[in-house]
Amino acid sequence: MRIYLSEDYKAMSRRAANIISAQVITKPDSVLGLATGGTPVGAYQQLVEWYKKGDLSFAEIKTVNLDEYLGLSPHHEQSYRYFMQVNLFDHIDIKPENTHVLNGLAKDPQAECAAYNQLIRDLGGIDLQLLGMGHNGHIAFNEPGDDFGLETHVVTLTDRTIDANTRFFESRDEVPRHALSMGIKNIMQARRILIVVSGEEKAETVCKAFAGPVTKDVPASVLQLHPDVTLVGDRAALSKLVEAGVPVCG
Repeated sequence: MRIYLSEDYKAMSRRAANIISAQVITKPDSVLGLATGGTPVGAYQQLVEWYKKGDLSFAEIKTVNLDEYLGLSPHHEQSYRYFMQVNLFDHIDIKPENTHVLNGLAKDPQAECAAYNQLIRDLGGIDLQLLGMGHNGHIAFNEPGDDFGLETHVVTLTDRTIDANTRFFESRDEVPRHALSMGIKNIMQARRILIVVSGEEKAETVCKAFAGPVTKDVPASVLQLHPDVTLVGDRAALSKLVEAGVPVCG
């Protein structure tokens, strides 16, 4: 695992975008696994800026997103499809048919999950998977205690995750209680993984995930078992990892 410490969120975002852009340049038809949430936004903004300058093209790139709320339409402002359109897809030259997000309105959620697993296989697998990490160590919507062997599945969100996402809705009651999510197995099958973390409030969980034992109690800890993981974080998020003596690059 390579760990890069950036001074602040902006520097972290630029470094993450550099890693993604290098993947796009070296393999223009890459399959990118993408994430939502506040942390990746800066990296997406940087990628858009480089695209507009003519430094990047996403014309042959294909994407698969990690997850989607169950019950939200693609046009709902808090759906992850909407998030991706607003923060990335609408601003680059990616072909709409090459962007894939789970259907939150699927009449048969289990069938939707099975079809998504097949889609990933049909695309040849994920070349680079971008991840964020929740306060409880979840990646995608794989919550503490979830089986590491799961593929895409229906998730019941924990109270802590619902609380964390309440800020995006008008009230807690509006936050969906279920989601569709890639499983740990899908994530671990990606050829490369890039995880981005930001903020002091994540520091303790980051330390547990990457300096502690591999445990279902901290889902992100399973990334220690992957052969090609890069962790990029700001100084605040990596502070306890540094205190624990884990080597980091500047």
